[in-house]
Amino acid sequence: MPELRYVDALTKAHHEEMARDERVVVLGEDVGRKGGVFGVTMGLYEKFGEERVIDSPLAESSIAGVAIGMAANGLLPIAEFQFADFIHPAFNQIVSEAARMRYRSNGGYGCPVVFRAPYGGSHGTALYHSQSIEALYAHVPGMKVVTPSTPYDVKGLLKSAVRDPDPVLFLEHKRMYRLVRGEVPEEDYTVPIGPAVVRREGTDLSVFAFGWMLHEALQAAEVVARDGISVEVVDLRTLKPLDKETILKSVAKTNRALIIYEDNRFVGFGAEIAAIIAEEAFDSLDAPVMRLAGPDVPGIPFSKPLEEWFFISQEKIAQAMRRLAAY
Repeated sequence: MPELRYVDALTKAHHEEMARDERVVVLGEDVGRKGGVFGVTMGLYEKFGEERVIDSPLAESSIAGVAIGMAANGLLPIAEFQFADFIHPAFNQIVSEAARMRYRSNGGYGCPVVFRAPYGGSHGTALYHSQSIEALYAHVPGMKVVTPSTPYDVKGLLKSAVRDPDPVLFLEHKRMYRLVRGEVPEEDYTVPIGPAVVRREGTDLSVFAFGWMLHEALQAAEVVARDGISVEVVDLRTLKPLDKETILKSVAKTNRALIIYEDNRFVGFGAEIAAIIAEEAFDSLDAPVMRLAGPDVPGIPFSKPLEEWFFISQEKIAQAMRRLAAY
């Protein structure tokens, strides 16, 4: 299998799905001639034309609204928001319209839209290009929220999202685009929305992570292994629906749980995982459930020292792993 960068696997998924089904269209700011701000939609405009690859105005509510209208008329739109930070003007369209379409019609019709958004912090991105928004949308019934961490998964999960009859928020941590590489099959395949996967087997504690935090956690697990600490690392991949079975099975095996996420700690997505473990795996625990998350400030500071204070680094994760193992 060829080894691809995360961004290239994502681009290939777009090309293959648009070639497979003429109903698939792409819309968003600069997705056409420019190929997207991160190059994800590169080559689509030249191959499929302006009727299927649409440069939108700088109006996120209209991007979502037009995509919902397309879906209602038989198309399969992939709507890109340049940054997750800019998706908020479209909140009403996504939450009150797309997510509730099947419920309000008593199952009569769905809303097959993929809302793509780069999320998370990177160096120098500061307040308005670094937000993690997963908890806001995972809270909403009717929405699926996907956070692939590998090139293999980002290609397979985007294909599944395009073929899903209901709306999917597809989150891509921007650090992964050109830093993460992996083997990706040439042939058509899908990765199902829902199941988590154990990326590293361990016996002393379980770590639950997604996106860029998964890669930091895997590196930290390598570091603490030198101290004799065996860490199991679970890649959630999908946040809604959440794979409770894999989470509970891992906790039953290791008896300790560390949840890592980049968003603000308070009411972040990891709080839901902690609640599930406390309610359904309490008898398995030998230590309190631990969360390692971003501080409760409005965003990542631009100042370099404060940026480092905010980021969840490999070193911070390793320290948390040692504390939990020693409890």
